[in-house]
Amino acid sequence: MARPSVAAERREQILDATMATIAEHGIHGTTLDRIATATGMSRGHVRHFVGNRDKLLLDAAIALFGDQIGEVGSILPAGTTDLESALDYLFGPVFSAPDRENAVVLGFVQLSRTSPEIAEVLTTAYTATRLQLADLVAASHPDSSPDACMTVAYGVLTCALGSVFLGDFDADPTRMTRSRAAADALVAAL
Repeated sequence: MARPSVAAERREQILDATMATIAEHGIHGTTLDRIATATGMSRGHVRHFVGNRDKLLLDAAIALFGDQIGEVGSILPAGTTDLESALDYLFGPVFSAPDRENAVVLGFVQLSRTSPEIAEVLTTAYTATRLQLADLVAASHPDSSPDACMTVAYGVLTCALGSVFLGDFDADPTRMTRSRAAADALVAAL
């Protein structure tokens, strides 16, 4: 197997440092200088491998929400083929953990208010997720209208995301259990 190019390795290193910097300092505290320090490179090297800050943040968002080839899609794990698995993930410990990834997502949500490119990445990811959820809801409730399935999918996704974002400051241990119960009630209403 061929060794990855130095440029590809550096790019990965810079993207990882960018995510860590966003998680630690927030989106507005994420500077090229801080990223350079985190990578042990000069600011000039960071710019050489990834471009300016705006390009770097866009690339980081695509890396976070994209697959192996950079295609932005659903946030559900690859291979999610049934509604129960999707709900288990969205209301489970991996998705709901107040970890680095969620801090980075919040940073991108904040940046999306002023960056149409970042807003497009987020919109693409969450639209793909909502559509996948609607398909899974329809498969589990084939007599329901497409509009009802989409409404339930939207409600389930907003319930999961709201609970995750609340997790940064709400230590209620029943938060995800109650959120899952709300999602289950939406599905059962079909």
